Amino acid sequence: MTSILVTGSKGQVGCELQFLAKNYPNFSFVFTDYEELDITDATAVMQAFETHQFDYCINCAAYTAVDKAESDAEKARQINVVGVEHLAAACEKTGAQLLQLSTDYVYHNSQNTPFKEDDITNPQSVYASTKLAGDEAALAKGGMVIRTSWVYSSHGHNFVKTMLRLGAERDKLTIIFDQIGTPTYARPLAGAMLRIIQKAEQNTSMKARMAGIYHYSNEGVTSWYDFAMAIFEIRNINVNVLPIETKDYPTPAKRPPFSVLNKGKIKEAFDITIPYWKDSLKKCLEMLEA
Repeated sequence: MTSILVTGSKGQVGCELQFLAKNYPNFSFVFTDYEELDITDATAVMQAFETHQFDYCINCAAYTAVDKAESDAEKARQINVVGVEHLAAACEKTGAQLLQLSTDYVYHNSQNTPFKEDDITNPQSVYASTKLAGDEAALAKGGMVIRTSWVYSSHGHNFVKTMLRLGAERDKLTIIFDQIGTPTYARPLAGAMLRIIQKAEQNTSMKARMAGIYHYSNEGVTSWYDFAMAIFEIRNINVNVLPIETKDYPTPAKRPPFSVLNKGKIKEAFDITIPYWKDSLKKCLEMLEA
């Protein structure tokens, strides 16, 4: 039985991993959040690994309050960097494979072609800087880093649920149109990670490929404005949506103007099929309606 630790299990991806777990009867899961396992506590982390002898650790735990991190840098560092260091060290000591979930925010420059895994990083916020440092900690111990973008689901707080709420409350909304990226439904992202583990268990050559950086987002490209328009169109919500520029909506943390990810590496290495963003959005909206 393959043993998998999932940290941050109450977050969007963690919740989806819990939902999908039933489809993997050969996997034994231990789902933890802060209450069960504080990843910033090195002793607690090592004890958990030595007790359970995990084969894999999927780290979904993260400080993701992008703007709040600007004034709460030490807490962001503890979770996004120190916590990853502890998990990576425990994985290395016990022979487990770490899968570290990361972000498109680490790339922040004037590039206008989809980012590849070896492109230069240029974090412009506390959140982005701490996530990059966490990636480096994971990679230093042979971890797999999966960078994703614009994550949403039927759980927690996210853009889709915010738009549904605001669309019901207001007649007019202003949405940024000059930030370009790809929305990512957390369920297929979670599914991809579990399929990678499944393939790695069946094929040692695939397991050897896990170390390093990979990208996963849904297929396609859009803006926040067009993303909002798609949500309202699918749900038949009548609201006047006005496009605005980033400068018209200042935030404490800078957002990358372009964060489209090239997924060729993960698709080729693990034979992963990735759905188009609008198709995934429809499925998520069906879940929310149900």
